[in-house]
Amino acid sequence: MPIPIDKFNQISEAFPHIVNILPGGEHFMEDLEFAGGIPAVLQRLRARIYDCMTVSGKRMSHIAREAVIYDDDVIRPMDKPYHPKGGVAVLKGNLAPEGAVVKQTAVSNKMMKFKGKAVCFNSEEEAMESIMGGKIKSGDVIVIRYEGPKGGPGMREMLSPTAAVVGMGLADSVALITDGRFSGGTRGPCIGHITPEAQAGGPIAIVKNGDAIVIDIPEKKLQLNVSQREIDKRMKEWTPPKPKVNAGYLARYARFVGSASRGAVFEI
Repeated sequence: MPIPIDKFNQISEAFPHIVNILPGGEHFMEDLEFAGGIPAVLQRLRARIYDCMTVSGKRMSHIAREAVIYDDDVIRPMDKPYHPKGGVAVLKGNLAPEGAVVKQTAVSNKMMKFKGKAVCFNSEEEAMESIMGGKIKSGDVIVIRYEGPKGGPGMREMLSPTAAVVGMGLADSVALITDGRFSGGTRGPCIGHITPEAQAGGPIAIVKNGDAIVIDIPEKKLQLNVSQREIDKRMKEWTPPKPKVNAGYLARYARFVGSASRGAVFEI
């Protein structure tokens, strides 16, 4: 069933952030369970959820009605949320025409709007070497490309670079963007799933070191501050790199997989 990527913004606009779990938040998963668990969350959301049958044999409304909320801070009321909007935002712009994803509730207020200079890497390993070598400075935007569904291949998880940025105390001064993906534990201004990906000829492929990149999460924008004329020129000069894998299932996957904005599934 097709799910437009913009649907996630619609959901985040309609549903506030009422449970704040580590590592991005302040509570443990056990705290959520002791506070009433998912049934208690459903009770908070009961006026806004679709009342369908579940595998338990009970309807959603029945589960929500029976639930008990034991802690109003762990599972907050809808009018007293941790954040007024949901956890995920989809950004678009000339750097991500089909969209990019950020966990907005794990980004500090200071970094919700950020402008920095690109530092480009063509693999996760290249980026990690530079980060751990102390070469990333305040004001940088780390660009990790060729890690999308086709380029990875398989859309590798950029857990190490994002964790290193946070661990080195750079989460409030450095951003990271990639056509790869992130784990649920990601914190800070880390924007992934940039589509189209570099291997497929997306604009992230032609970003150069020193280019200005503008991130505006409230406005849902991700922009490369380069003229369209220059972007077109660079695209004409760009040639895709050779696939990293040339045999076996991963090679087949890389050949037929579609954009992450459509689920990174086979599109034959």
